[in-house]
Amino acid sequence: MAAQKGKDLLLKIDLNGLGNFITVAGLRARRLAFNSETVDVTDADSAGRWRELLAGSGVQRASVSGSGIFRDAQSDASIRTRFFSAEIVDWQVAIPDFGVVEGPFQIAALEYSGNHDGEMTFEIGLESAGAISFAVAP
Repeated sequence: MAAQKGKDLLLKIDLNGLGNFITVAGLRARRLAFNSETVDVTDADSAGRWRELLAGSGVQRASVSGSGIFRDAQSDASIRTRFFSAEIVDWQVAIPDFGVVEGPFQIAALEYSGNHDGEMTFEIGLESAGAISFAVAP
């Protein structure tokens, strides 16, 4: 796989619950992380006293974070409203030449900042709130 441009990773939201995803912001930096907690089942009879894990158990989660500028006032209002209502909606993270991660997320963090001589920027953090799907890029 050739090197990819970070700007091509897109964050999209389903605004109406009908599967119509739109890009909500111009993200300048973004990150997608998958985590799976483990369940330790080690006991006195474990071979060589090495840790043993229980396969297929534990909690899986995905986290998305990014920073940038909002496309417009409507995008800002849409995200801000969902944050204050603690609403869980479907989001997509499109990763070029890799695929699309999709599922329900809740906005866990929303921060605004800006310099007196620059644009207003924001940072957003999303946490998965259900099963996440992955579709390979065509």
